Amino acid sequence: MNEAIQQACEKFAKVLESQLARVEMMKAQGDFVDYASLKPIVIGICGGDGIGPVITAEGHRILEFLLADEVKSGKVQFKVIDGLTIENRIAANKAIPDEVLAELKSCHVILKGPTTTPQKGDGRPNIESANVAMRKALDLFANIRPVKVPDKGINWTLFRENTEGAYAVGSQGINVTEDLAVDFTITTQQGTERIARLAYDFARKNGFNRVSLVTKANVIKTTDGNFLEGCHKVAKDYPEINTDEWYADIMTAKLIDEKRRRDFQVMILPNLYGDIISDEAAEFQGGVGTAGSANTGKRYAMFEAIHGSAPRMMQEGRGAYADPCSMLRATAMLLSHIGYQDFSDRLTKALDICTYTEKKMVITGRSDGVTCEAFGNYVMDTIQKL
Repeated sequence: MNEAIQQACEKFAKVLESQLARVEMMKAQGDFVDYASLKPIVIGICGGDGIGPVITAEGHRILEFLLADEVKSGKVQFKVIDGLTIENRIAANKAIPDEVLAELKSCHVILKGPTTTPQKGDGRPNIESANVAMRKALDLFANIRPVKVPDKGINWTLFRENTEGAYAVGSQGINVTEDLAVDFTITTQQGTERIARLAYDFARKNGFNRVSLVTKANVIKTTDGNFLEGCHKVAKDYPEINTDEWYADIMTAKLIDEKRRRDFQVMILPNLYGDIISDEAAEFQGGVGTAGSANTGKRYAMFEAIHGSAPRMMQEGRGAYADPCSMLRATAMLLSHIGYQDFSDRLTKALDICTYTEKKMVITGRSDGVTCEAFGNYVMDTIQKL
């Protein structure tokens, strides 16, 4: 065995060791946290960078507005976390600086703004995505993205596995030689079964009768094949729910098929396909700026906009005109997650009025539209009228 292959094998062995340790951690996990038993529920507000602090501030303002009585009674507490900027992460040469991670772990749920991820060749350290690192550090294994367009018959909820697949060890690939590079994808029985059970439980509780499994198991036979088998194993506990299979490439096509797309309800997808297809799905709702997402685990939960940090908007002085709708949709999901469903429903209804029905103010991302703060005021005024 030549030296290059030997070094690659040694690095691969370390990857396997870390993943086997993660499997043992998952086996030892307890039940989901009971928010009703917590006093206070600590909500972290983490702005990120780029337009992140701008749009997150609107989510924070609306949470403070809706939960004012809960804050006064000591049931809810807010904690602002400012250290997840690209500058801080580069200075620490870490996806999440240690002190910031400690602050995040002191919260129960987190409202998080977008963060910038350096890419190879842009002159900055090639640190891991803060999102990916947070999902792994807090074990936020489920990325949940709802998409609703009633007049098109669309009511989808996508459950994307968040801690495995191609993203789990995406920063640990190997340049074996100048000519050969290898990356890894990870699937575990425990990781698959817990995302599947969460999705099937959601389907049962919300009256859905169809779950669609999305993979490329015909080509990626081992990891995607195991993911498919794990989902089917869980499906046996939900006999009233129909389960079907779709390849990821065909699913992207069927979502634009006006007849077929109405049939989809709940989807379960490995990490990479979930990332791509949930962005496509959001376009039907008006784009990634209109959709929020939940990242949940048994102990922690994080809610965020599904778009990026838009550094160009900041560079061009347009940050004040950033669209907060995706973040506000995520804020509604956060409220539902911690047990304030009435507030969640009111915020969601207000957003529907402001963005689809009434539309007295329009966000364009430029000075020909309203500012992020003005739109936030519009949403709060609408909530008061409900």
